[in-house]
Amino acid sequence: MLQHIDPRNQAALVLMGLLVVLTLVEMALSYWEDRKYYETRDTLTNIYLTSLAVVTNLCVKVFTFFILDYTYQHYRLFEIRNIFWYWFVLVIVQDFLYWVLHYTGHYCRMFWAMHVTHHSSEHFNFTTGFRSTVFEPLYRVFFYLPLALMGFTALDILYAYLITQLYGNLVHTQYKIPLPKWYGWIFVTPAHHRVHHASNIPYLDKNMGMVLIIWDRIFGTFRDEDLPEPVKYGLTKQPDDMGPVNVLFHEWKALLHDAKNAPDLKSKIGYFIHPPGWSHDGSTQTARVLQQEYKEMEEAHKKHETAA
Repeated sequence: MLQHIDPRNQAALVLMGLLVVLTLVEMALSYWEDRKYYETRDTLTNIYLTSLAVVTNLCVKVFTFFILDYTYQHYRLFEIRNIFWYWFVLVIVQDFLYWVLHYTGHYCRMFWAMHVTHHSSEHFNFTTGFRSTVFEPLYRVFFYLPLALMGFTALDILYAYLITQLYGNLVHTQYKIPLPKWYGWIFVTPAHHRVHHASNIPYLDKNMGMVLIIWDRIFGTFRDEDLPEPVKYGLTKQPDDMGPVNVLFHEWKALLHDAKNAPDLKSKIGYFIHPPGWSHDGSTQTARVLQQEYKEMEEAHKKHETAA
């Protein structure tokens, strides 16, 4: 039966099947070893958010394809004829544009209000990878338009995204997987992504890459999993209500509340475009401010220990 399926679809099906098998294996091992990596309600929430994301993707699929195909057909600047370089450049540039999308999701509160669902779990396992940014399909296509301008077809762009997304799901695990050192210099590893999902202050907004970690190394958002204390997953402030509606909209509620109570138009707009934690009166801090304060406290503590 598989012989009648397009080879690209075969590869995607094999990878998705592998991910499902690995998820079941991790779930079983977590239960048998009493690691508590999984919790029933959290896993059901992940399935619920995944289902919503699938529905959203299906609803905008035609629009996404049309925008990419129209741009390719009418505005492409050049084409890469060599098949190897075509796919190599497509995957590399697509991964970089995902890094830009992901960075925006962490440093612009309006986008964070949508991306936050992926980070609100206090658990970290393969099903967390499916805990999708439900509304991302509504705007993701605009971040990938440069690929169409570069002469990549809509179908190939969507396929490259699917494959890199599946890799991104595979790094959502707490199991320590031995990998060669060189691998972690180039590619995202589970250790890198554990940092990304942490709410420990030094780990906030780090390691945005999907497949390649080089973008974080280049642009200063890289961090090793090197703190003495264990990783704490979730948000710096967890919502009290993790029900099916609030898990989607709690940050939107907080954002609109802050904007409504801002004293002027500039401040109101600021709440939408500045990073999470920004406030017009300095009553709350962004991750970068918190990290600077943390660093200063660490340095003061070291000086005190040296003096003693």
